[in-house]
Amino acid sequence: MSEEDEAEHPIELGDQTPVEGAPLARVSSRLHWPIEASEIDRREGESPIRTPDGPVKLEDLLSTIDVTYFSSRQEFERHVREAMGAGPVRTAE
Repeated sequence: MSEEDEAEHPIELGDQTPVEGAPLARVSSRLHWPIEASEIDRREGESPIRTPDGPVKLEDLLSTIDVTYFSSRQEFERHVREAMGAGPVRTAE
């Protein structure tokens, strides 16, 4: 690597480790707000979401949430994050 490249990328990124499922933010960015939970399920329910327990279909997470209408993306993501739990996301095996 030349000095110019080192200046542009001063941090070694290392090998990429694959992670199964999509980030919640990617899925929620494809939706419009406000929106009903049933519409989210219809449009994105089959999408696997990255969770600490591995990928989980969004429809499975939505079934554990008692909210039927999300007024904002932030509200939706907060409820889904509570449903999926906190912790590091597993890498693909």
